[in-house]
This record gives sequence, structure tokens and C-alpha cells, in this order.
Amino acid sequence: MTKWTTENLPDLSGRTVVITGAGRGLGLITARELARAGARVVLGVRDVGKARDAVAGLPGTFEIRSLDVSDLASVRAFADAWSGDLDVLINNAGVMDVPAARTADGLDRQTATNYTGPFLLTNLLLEHVTDRVVHVTSQLHTQGRIDLADLDWRTRKYSGMAAYQASKLAVVLFSLELQRRLTARGSRVRSVLASPGIARTALAAHSRSNVVNRFKFLTNSPERGALSVLYAATEDVPGNAYVGPDGPGGLRGYPAVRRQGKAGFDEALAGRLWDTTAGLVGAVAR
Repeated sequence: MTKWTTENLPDLSGRTVVITGAGRGLGLITARELARAGARVVLGVRDVGKARDAVAGLPGTFEIRSLDVSDLASVRAFADAWSGDLDVLINNAGVMDVPAARTADGLDRQTATNYTGPFLLTNLLLEHVTDRVVHVTSQLHTQGRIDLADLDWRTRKYSGMAAYQASKLAVVLFSLELQRRLTARGSRVRSVLASPGIARTALAAHSRSNVVNRFKFLTNSPERGALSVLYAATEDVPGNAYVGPDGPGGLRGYPAVRRQGKAGFDEALAGRLWDTTAGLVGAVAR
């Protein structure tokens, strides 16, 4: 079977893509390749200067806009400033296994960065999206547990890894419910999931889980990890498709349509999670 690579990217001329957290790592690689294929790529980043330096000299059309997905005011400002069509929104920004901390809104920082902020951003930009929303998740979503009574880690003992796993399961359930709502109203917009497998990036550099990066035979290079996101953003996949590496356990390999964990298909939980999250962030849940 032919392995999918960046050489398989279609001509993206005339298309507009927003990528959050695209100033480095997988997001920057994704931005670079989409721009190389002809897309207008808008990088939503916390550090505009560093992102501008990162894309300097790269071929293609880039715009750099300020966006901190963990800050609800920043999310709203970014969405309010948007005009015109947006073909693809890629919710890529994320943190992993970080110490307990609260955002300016009083939300758990890890959950806000990985899930609640992207939830609000997607809701606010959805009327502009013409093709799809891509949610970057993790194979570790299969180990996640959702506590609707304490989604924001206020009463439970905080665990950085448990919060990460839960946030990535929340992303999978968000995609499920978003696709249900899109289908119900006859929209052609798709919600798609992408897992890079275990990619050797700085995401887990401070975490005990970073030890796996020492074993290259278990991991993807950053370039290959980004392929799942690129595939999910450009290939003709069905709504709520889960794109991940084709190797054992979805840890490494080339992108293919795989299957999310069983908990990611819980429609009742997905609906309740949507309502709980909307209450936290004040999104208009249409």
C-alpha cells in the first residue's frame, strides 16, 4: 500500500486555513506544508514575534494573529476580528502533563488549552467554516475519564497526566457531538479528529512520559507526526473520522483512517459534556 506523505497534498490555492498554536512543533510543520500547497495560512499564536520569525523565508502566504486559546477573552477577540470564509479550522494548540494552574478566567489551564478554549473558538468561528474542523487529539484519550461534576478540576486531586488524558477524550467527544449537530442541520461541514501518535516534540519535554522519546522505534518524527493532521485537513474523509498512524497501537507510522476508543462514541456523554462546557465558557451552543 502506498504511504501517504506531503507529496499527496492537493492544490490548496484559494483556501484559507487557521491553525492554533502553529508557532512551533507539529503546528508549524502543518502550516508550512499547507502554505507550500497554496493555502493562505493564518497562525493563531501566543507569541506573534516568534511565529513571524518561524515562517520568515518559507514559501507561501502566512498571516500571524494573536491568540491564546486558554484565555477566553483572547478567543473571543480573535473570533470577533474574523471576516470572510474559513475553509479549515485546525485546533492544534495544546499542553501536556503540566502542573496545576488557573487561567485568567479561573479555569484549569491544561483543560482550557486543550479543550474548553478550542470548544469556544470552534463555536464562535463555525458560521465561517466551509469545509471542516480538525481537532488534534491523542491516542491517550483511550485512558481518559470524564467527570462532568468536576470537569475543571476544582474538587478532585489534580493529576497532570489524568487531566491531559481527560482533555483529549473531551476533544474526541466534542467532535462526536459537533458532527451530530452539523448533520442534524444539514451542514456539509465536517468535524474530523487527528492523532499524531507519539511524535518527538517538546510537548512532553517536562513530563515523565517524555522518556518514550528516547526510543525512536516507538515514535514518529515531528514531520511524520504532522502527516495525520495534514491528512485530516485535506483528504476526503467522513465526518468524525479519526486519522492516526497506521502502526501498532496507533503510536507511529503513516496516516490512515483508524478508530477512536470506545468511550469516544458515547453519544449521551458527548451531549452532556457539550452542555457542561458551554456553561463553563459561555459559548452559544447552536
